[in-house]
Amino acid sequence: MSEFINENPTVVQKNELPRRKEDDVELCFSGKGSDEAALQRRKALLKIDHCPQSQVLQESELLDRLLSKFTSPESEWDDSETATEESDEPADIIDAQEIYDLIAYISDPEHPLSLGQLSVVNLEDIEVRDSGNKDEMAEVIVYITPTITHCSLATLIGLGIRVRLDRALPQRFRVTILLKAGSHQSENQVNKQLNDKERVAAACENEQLLSVVSKMLSTCQ
Repeated sequence: MSEFINENPTVVQKNELPRRKEDDVELCFSGKGSDEAALQRRKALLKIDHCPQSQVLQESELLDRLLSKFTSPESEWDDSETATEESDEPADIIDAQEIYDLIAYISDPEHPLSLGQLSVVNLEDIEVRDSGNKDEMAEVIVYITPTITHCSLATLIGLGIRVRLDRALPQRFRVTILLKAGSHQSENQVNKQLNDKERVAAACENEQLLSVVSKMLSTCQ
């Protein structure tokens, strides 16, 4: 086994994590055009829990719809027409930065720091294949780097990332979580566990395990 890849990582401050310049909330109120506001609404929706029981999701979608209507004076307040228009609109293309925004603030289960701060997840280790077509499958691949090669919580960290992305992304996305090559002694075994649908489903039914995962996700922005 080679030297530890991420042993004793340099801790990155939250305000130093990779982000877009236009992520500044002030853009929503700057009057620079509707494109920035639309981007902010879309990113806000991505950063919430998209499980069916989420009341926040329902309210945010309603707010987004109302805001879209409000900023389009020519549109009619007719539900049937709105449904037709929405079905014809292309899906928003999701990129690596948006995926990073979703998972970088997940808490590490052993440290009072986020996965982004510990460089367990990195922007350059995220691959997104998304054509923007709602009828085509899209794929996200996230490579994670544990802080030590014998990390016993690598599977838990990967599970937290998977739960976060499965809840936040549209159903057309297929999520793959992999350990970065050479970063763990049990790389193949952990990769198999993280991408086995039956094992993941069984893990999510374990109340104690799900409670730990929920705590990890509680710090997400």
